[in-house]
Amino acid sequence: MKNSKLNLTMIMDLYELTMANGIFNSDMRDTVSYFDMFFRRVPDKGGYAIMAGLEQLIEYMENLKFEPEDIEYLRSLNLFCDEFIDYLKDFKFCCDVWAVPEGTVIFPHEPIITVRGPAMQALMLETMLLVTINHQSLIATKANRIVRAAQGRPVMEFGARRAHGNGAAYYGARAAIIGGCTGTSCLLTGKDFGVKVSGTMAHSWVQLFDDEYTAFKTYAEKYPDSCLLLVDTYNVLKSGIPNAIKVFDEVLKPLGKRPLGIRIDSGDITYITKKARKMLDDAGYSDCKICVSNSLDEYLIRDMIFQGAKVDTYGVGERLITASSEAVFGGVYKLSAVEKNGEIIPKIKISENAAKITIPGVKIPWRLYDRETGKAIADVITTGSEKISSDEPYEIFDPNHTWKRKVVDNFVAKKLQVKIYEKGKLIYEIPKVKDIAKHCKEQVDSLWDEVTRFENPHTYYVDLSEELWNLRHSLLNKLRIKE
Repeated sequence: MKNSKLNLTMIMDLYELTMANGIFNSDMRDTVSYFDMFFRRVPDKGGYAIMAGLEQLIEYMENLKFEPEDIEYLRSLNLFCDEFIDYLKDFKFCCDVWAVPEGTVIFPHEPIITVRGPAMQALMLETMLLVTINHQSLIATKANRIVRAAQGRPVMEFGARRAHGNGAAYYGARAAIIGGCTGTSCLLTGKDFGVKVSGTMAHSWVQLFDDEYTAFKTYAEKYPDSCLLLVDTYNVLKSGIPNAIKVFDEVLKPLGKRPLGIRIDSGDITYITKKARKMLDDAGYSDCKICVSNSLDEYLIRDMIFQGAKVDTYGVGERLITASSEAVFGGVYKLSAVEKNGEIIPKIKISENAAKITIPGVKIPWRLYDRETGKAIADVITTGSEKISSDEPYEIFDPNHTWKRKVVDNFVAKKLQVKIYEKGKLIYEIPKVKDIAKHCKEQVDSLWDEVTRFENPHTYYVDLSEELWNLRHSLLNKLRIKE
């Protein structure tokens, strides 16, 4: 985790080092390779995903070093030659890395990270690169769905106790902020990333006292400026709200303070909040916010709003921090090219499953924006030598149904990737999480509503340039196995 001394270099699969050892002991030792990370499908059948996790990947690459105990462990496996072990002792990262900035809207099959460097080193990045980007992109994407469902009402991330381990709680909360959550209950995330933390009380606080009223009164006396009471320990409408109002009258009002709100964590939220809102309004506390929690997700929140629930803020836990509806992001890391005698040789992976056939070569992903509306039109992946000019019309086409073509004009073309590392040296300034979250909101706003809907979203096209399409199909024809 951030500022931790834990060395994560060995978070890699064994085959990364067995392959590296094999390359080291062959005439491919100096081979320069290109690897792309991309994903094949948006989680939850959504229309887009959110890029997240780059800062932690950078931290990993900045601290790649095999400790003496790592070297001894690897030696004990009897899989690696002594010369390769010596290479790992003095390991120095020297790759070039390009990446799509965090918070950017991303789509299937386009390269979101590209690594160029010695094949041995590029191979070693696979596990940590995937686990970092896959996890945070998954949570950021889920959080963004939930935030959009809330229609402008604040959403707090409350999932640390349900996360799959402390790292998932810590980094998952960070990703949730990127996706649009206004704060988190996780103190360490708040401390390290400078984001808002929030929390009130648990049911155990109420239960510790002889009665609910005393529990509320004590809390209000301790926190008169941020008094938010959990009112569903016993009975929301018959006990919780009446006791809360009594405490507001007897403790806060004499101090000239106003209650921050109440929280409801169980029951028929829609029905209860309607009744609670009337009770609070009638008592003179129309400014008292109603916060709800209880295993919420985007669909429950959307339904509650549709049914007229009186909710001001949402606390979302387990279904956000675990992305329970779709637990895997599915990003992959594939070889796309090698350099040989100064020439770039494109590489392709062919599969019986058409979706798993890779896009070969060195590539640049672009996004085309309409000049008048600012909306994204489509993404285009070109070869590394191509440039899309914003000053002249450009023809895009469906790479699977090539007769579907469209000439676009009056657009701005922007490269999606930026360079992060130059020969192993970090050249990228890492933005603050709050700035990433702002960028994420701007990115989502650049999409048409049809792309952002939950059910059957409009397909946002990721096209190939004519040159790249021809390259891919020439390799498919060249490598086709004839029966």
